[in-house]
Amino acid sequence: MDFATGSLSSLLPKLAKLLEDEYELHKGTRKGIEFLHKELETMHAVLRKVGEVPREQLDELQRIWARDVRELSYDMEDIVDTFMVDVEGPDPPSKRGARKIFNKMIRKVNKVMARREVAQDINDIKERAKELAERRDRYKVDDIAPAKKIPVDPRLKALYTDASEIVGIEDAKEEVITMLREGGDGQKKRIVSIAGFGGLGKTTLAKAVYDEIKKDFLCAAFVSVSRNPDPKKLLKDMLYELNKEGHPGANLDDIKHLIDLVRESLQNKRYLIVIDDIWDKEPWDKVIGLSLIENNMRSRIITTTRIIDVAEHVGGCYRLKPLSDKSSKMLFYGRIFGSQDKCPRQFSEVSEKIMKKCGGVPLAIITTSSLLANKSENIKVWEDVCDSIGLGLGRDPIMDDMKKILLLSYYDLPSHLKTCLLYLSVFPEDYTIRKDRLIWRWVAEGFIRHDQQAAGDRISILENGENCFNELLNRSLIQPMDADSVDGIPNACRLHDAVLDLIITLSVEECFMTTVLGDGMESKVRWLSLHSSNTTWPTMKKPKLRSLTIFRPYYVAIDLTHSRYRLLRVLDLQDYRLNGPASLACLGSLSHLRYLAVSTTSRGDDQKIPVEIGKLRFLQMLDISKTAVQEVPSGVIVGLGQLMCLRGTLGFFVKLPVGLKNLTSLEVLESGNVGSERIAEELVHLTKLRILDVFIPGECGKALVKSLGKLAKIESLSIRCFRGGDLDGPMENPLGYLCRLRICPAMFLPTWIKPALLPGLSCLDITVVYERREDIQVLGMLPCLRLLRFHVWSANKQEKEAPLERCVVGSDAFPRVVRCEFHTFTGVAPSMFPRGAMPMLQDLTFHMRQNQFWRGGCSSIDDDLGLGHLPSLRRVAALGLEDFNCDDEAITKKVIRSVREKLEHEADVHPNHPSIFWEGIHSWFISTYPPSLIYSPELYVHAD
Repeated sequence: MDFATGSLSSLLPKLAKLLEDEYELHKGTRKGIEFLHKELETMHAVLRKVGEVPREQLDELQRIWARDVRELSYDMEDIVDTFMVDVEGPDPPSKRGARKIFNKMIRKVNKVMARREVAQDINDIKERAKELAERRDRYKVDDIAPAKKIPVDPRLKALYTDASEIVGIEDAKEEVITMLREGGDGQKKRIVSIAGFGGLGKTTLAKAVYDEIKKDFLCAAFVSVSRNPDPKKLLKDMLYELNKEGHPGANLDDIKHLIDLVRESLQNKRYLIVIDDIWDKEPWDKVIGLSLIENNMRSRIITTTRIIDVAEHVGGCYRLKPLSDKSSKMLFYGRIFGSQDKCPRQFSEVSEKIMKKCGGVPLAIITTSSLLANKSENIKVWEDVCDSIGLGLGRDPIMDDMKKILLLSYYDLPSHLKTCLLYLSVFPEDYTIRKDRLIWRWVAEGFIRHDQQAAGDRISILENGENCFNELLNRSLIQPMDADSVDGIPNACRLHDAVLDLIITLSVEECFMTTVLGDGMESKVRWLSLHSSNTTWPTMKKPKLRSLTIFRPYYVAIDLTHSRYRLLRVLDLQDYRLNGPASLACLGSLSHLRYLAVSTTSRGDDQKIPVEIGKLRFLQMLDISKTAVQEVPSGVIVGLGQLMCLRGTLGFFVKLPVGLKNLTSLEVLESGNVGSERIAEELVHLTKLRILDVFIPGECGKALVKSLGKLAKIESLSIRCFRGGDLDGPMENPLGYLCRLRICPAMFLPTWIKPALLPGLSCLDITVVYERREDIQVLGMLPCLRLLRFHVWSANKQEKEAPLERCVVGSDAFPRVVRCEFHTFTGVAPSMFPRGAMPMLQDLTFHMRQNQFWRGGCSSIDDDLGLGHLPSLRRVAALGLEDFNCDDEAITKKVIRSVREKLEHEADVHPNHPSIFWEGIHSWFISTYPPSLIYSPELYVHAD
């Protein structure tokens, strides 16, 4: 669903489906639907056109008409969805004869009644559509041009800010200048692209660098691109900057001629050009890049953009960081009091809160401090301003510049991404939003749809959701959180308070999201989020409610009877506490439910999901990770044919039932207990699985491996075995998409862990009970491996009394590994890796076990520990070099001291001077696996 067009994007395909013969509609009803389909297609086109224009530039008639069409589309979609639910029925087919006949009779009666109701509803909607069409024609809604008033670009101020007023960019300025001066190919031109959040100070930084170094160039120009660039104006502005005398007689209306003139102006000159605020790759590729000629004069180009992809495409990406706390205080206090020392003590606490909400964004600090500058004697006003940040912008005219700059980013979004961004107003201020939770909700709401790849293959709807998440990151509208230590992919995000302000304002204006703060609700609300600890559950009916999320209060009594919430699609109670799984039984009547996430307070030994949940035949996402549920009955599984994501109980591994093969739409299965070979064999039917996290008894290992060979789309796999499972066995097909694998523990390294079967594996975290000598060699051949954790519980029985031989690897081993952790009995140390191995390794952890010191006469400790063989090394953690007791403690301490001195010396002479950490195994484990993450599914699924 695109917010600008309401539900029309998803409604039109549903209307087309209703016209199929299987629904057996009356002739009059079919004609009504055909009329609506044609009329709504026209309205959809007009709404898309209206949605491309900033709201403040629309005529009031356009806004009212667009609002009414959206309401019509929501109501129409509710009618269609209700009809489909009634026709298909909430109950799964019964295998018992008498029950099957009875259910068939009931469904037949329901279909007749549903057809009568939908016929009446279609007639009502048809009359509303006619009235809207007449109003559109009467007032010529789609012919009304947007307002002609051209506002002053608020970014213009950055170009004329006095240097004495600029605070906190000295370090960034020096870094950019260094990037411009160093590296590159001698005389070639060099580019630095400054990227960051709107209002972060990119233009200010670029102008400061420009003013600092332009004296070193023969000619210079500073031009802005804007969101909707005019190529001719852009080139004319550049020509004017480069040649103030102009170009008499030149044809300034032909783009090719303008490009030629710019190239001619730069031909034999060392130039400095700043291209400010690029929004897309196309202007660079088709106009700007063509005009900035390579003249081998050591010319320099600076660009600024809010979009990371654009910066990386142009080249030399420099990610601008927010201001430090020190610089934020200088800017904030300086504009209000002159300096921090002059701030009255009673304003200190509220000032700190305000600056925290500004998050180091200069524009946010400047606009807020400007608002407070003439109110420096009234602390109540300050507290009100602090509280209002996060509740919507636009409460004071002085905040308009901040809003306008952020609105530029918002209006540049495609319509579906506008909806996805506005939807984030469901979450409270400073809330860490898990990526998968957000994507699952987007899908359930209908904001994300299937898409086609270039080759025509249908890609996963969840993959489309991830693309939307990444696009918002690229545009700096959400802030990454919980980034993976190897590939940097964030698993969560947060909203800057300034962005939260904006989307709350827009949501309120468009009646999109309702956040109840104890002030009651309207019965027409469709998206509802409860944040306030003072909220009591309202008693009025909410027949149009589609989405309900509760953050606070935790224990408010709620009533989710079908008659009040019959259209509910999303029910997110993760931050709410239900009184045990039995309270979920009432949810079985919510036939439209697509997303269900619950949390319970009780912790019993035998808790099951109520069978009534199996009636939710349209359910796509089920998250019970914050419950004590330990079993999913088979009666539930049979009815959930559209389920795409199932997340079991955190730390318990919910027991999966026979019948799992019915979940053919499943893409994500986390924290599931595969308790028998039969269930392991049923996994072979889940061909769409991308993420699998399971616990298995040891005897089920071979059956699981056999099924894995059929799961061609699997990307992330986590297997936990009871006391070490036998995971050997033939793998029928390579797992070409598998990039993350965690196993804990296997009896031995599985034979299917090899390059031919895991060509794309990048993260491997594996624990084995016994180690084979060749294991390190096998792991070293995985071509794409970037993160490796290899743990061994014990030495092989036959080797316990004999010194262990060290494995030797080749010079081509571990070609792409960035981070390695070895906890083995073969004495893995840097010296075993010859020159050429591990060329990209930055972080190495290895465990020096006691037997390496006192058994075998310390022969395993070499004179050369081999740090010099690892050219990219930045950090070394040597575990086991703490003091410990043994038969000859004095010798052991002497050897430990010697090893430490060798490591320190080799680190000192290494070009990178890597940091050395001496840790005991216990402190390392706590720092690597903090208690809060020990049972986290993310730890296992993402291997980091």
